[in-house]
Amino acid sequence: MRVVIAEDAVLLREGLAGLLERFGHTVVAAVGDASALVEAVTEHRPDAVVTDVRMPPGFADEGLRAALELRGKDPGLAVLVLSQYVEQTYAAELLDSEGGAGVGYLLKDRIGDVREFVDALDRVAAGGTVVDPEVVRQLLRRRRDPLQRLTPREQEVLALIAEGRSNASVARELFVTEAAVAKHIAGIFTKLDLPPAADNHRRVLAVLAYLRT
Repeated sequence: MRVVIAEDAVLLREGLAGLLERFGHTVVAAVGDASALVEAVTEHRPDAVVTDVRMPPGFADEGLRAALELRGKDPGLAVLVLSQYVEQTYAAELLDSEGGAGVGYLLKDRIGDVREFVDALDRVAAGGTVVDPEVVRQLLRRRRDPLQRLTPREQEVLALIAEGRSNASVARELFVTEAAVAKHIAGIFTKLDLPPAADNHRRVLAVLAYLRT
């Protein structure tokens, strides 16, 4: 199998490359950021991609978004996400793509055996789906109702934001400081899985989540 690895931690990247070579696979490229991942796949046309989620420059969800872009161009490309985090917004989209065929999502700290990891990559490359149970649990929790994770005060703040209120206006309405409002908004973004991203307006996305619910 010809594989491209995308991982910003150089020791882990080189370790993955050595591991896959040891099991008979060919690592055609090992890169450290999402842009290089897209370029490497375009150049080498691998059978599979192993990618982290959070990579330079923003360390948000660049790796996962690059994987979605690549799957959009080539639905047959096998993608195995290997991360410490469950990035729920794009993870669900990736796992839904092409009916979930040829995709996987594993958590780094829950892999107890190297052969288990290699076997998972082989199954994904063969068109299967491999998902860590913890990833499934978090995705199901998100789909039930993301607003249930908010505290009553955070729900009040979000409701006022949905009315178009500024932070200062929310603070006056709730008789709290603007700093307290900013802290509540940061908590809302975290609990609704809205990491910082250049192409997203998190305030708008939070309001949309509120209105959908």
